[in-house]
Amino acid sequence: MLLASNLAPYSPGKGSSMTSQLHNVVLVDAVRTPFGKAGSMYSGTRADDLMVRAMRGLLERNPKLSPEQIDDVAIAAATQTGDQGMNIGRSATLLAGLPKTVPGYSIDRWCAGALTATTTIAGAIAMGAIDIAIAGGVEHMGNHPMGELMDPNPRYLAEKLVEQDALAMGATAERLHDRFPHLTKERADTYAFNSQMKTANAYAQGKIQRDLIPTAARHPETGWGIATVDESPRPTTTMEGLAGLKTPFRPAGRVTAGNSSGLNDGATAALLASEDKAKELGLSIKARLLTFAFAGVEPEVMGYGPVPATIKALAKAGLKIEDIGAFEVNEAFAVQVLAFLDHFGIADDDPRVNPYGGAIAVGHPLASSGVRLMLNLARTFEESPDVRYGITTMCIGLGMGGTVIWENPHFTGGAK
Repeated sequence: MLLASNLAPYSPGKGSSMTSQLHNVVLVDAVRTPFGKAGSMYSGTRADDLMVRAMRGLLERNPKLSPEQIDDVAIAAATQTGDQGMNIGRSATLLAGLPKTVPGYSIDRWCAGALTATTTIAGAIAMGAIDIAIAGGVEHMGNHPMGELMDPNPRYLAEKLVEQDALAMGATAERLHDRFPHLTKERADTYAFNSQMKTANAYAQGKIQRDLIPTAARHPETGWGIATVDESPRPTTTMEGLAGLKTPFRPAGRVTAGNSSGLNDGATAALLASEDKAKELGLSIKARLLTFAFAGVEPEVMGYGPVPATIKALAKAGLKIEDIGAFEVNEAFAVQVLAFLDHFGIADDDPRVNPYGGAIAVGHPLASSGVRLMLNLARTFEESPDVRYGITTMCIGLGMGGTVIWENPHFTGGAK
């Protein structure tokens, strides 16, 4: 038997490239397919084809980058079976036409899949293992309904590890209303209405379309078409209409289809690199990643996850919430966003929060949404050189939250 005590510690030779230096990680670019309603405009389109289109669109937008220069690909899906299985990271890489020498792998942290793909890739770049890579996510909720083939261990309920509500996301949102009764249905509906209006305004100004990759869509009845806009936004939404919607998760509840994100199909892709490599290749730099954190909460109130994750990330960055000038908060449920804003003393209608609207309007194809937050934040940075720091944050099923803190490369001075 070989004992550890007999092993000499490894010491890199003179020719070794190993180094303890950390490298700055930057977001070069990010794109997404238009998001469709689950099983609607993409009902005849495969999930992996959606992912391939996003990846190809990303590369087409960055012609200075040769595909051979990509070191790795990390793609997330919350349901990794069927056309989202077979190691979607590697299979999408091959289908997208990247050289066979480019490896790929899959990520699963449910809704935070693409966010985790980003942070995982960022860690490899920071330590110098790779220079440039793609991170993204895909979810075809029409082909793969939430919870498909899931088999929760009976111990969850038998040993009271979680309450029954923890396994139904809408029920966890109702629990969040219970915990914070001042976050009323009226406030949730108002937030949802504003999300729809902000999205409609962003569309009217052409701000959302610029990051959408036109995507072939095949419907069994209508045939082939090209998707160029999101299918879910409802610009005619009214407060009266929201007030009259049913509450499917609880009689006389507060969570409705109007103040929640929908069930959606779509894919996202982001190009990440070391700052040195991006500059060497003449690539754009849209955001600089400072740090990130994931945290756990009681699964029954999973929507509260962004709060401890953000507290943790801010501490790591040596920042305060007052230092943050732009927020992209995933709108799984309006009450979940309100709980985050309420904790940090941010107004429900603060203009720094989701200026282009959010998932309540455009949709939430689970594992893909983290990159949508990033590309929106990057556009805010571009338009706001007085903003130095921004965050992307989201809640995650079974009681988690994830937050990434970014720095604006266009910052020219100011308070935040």
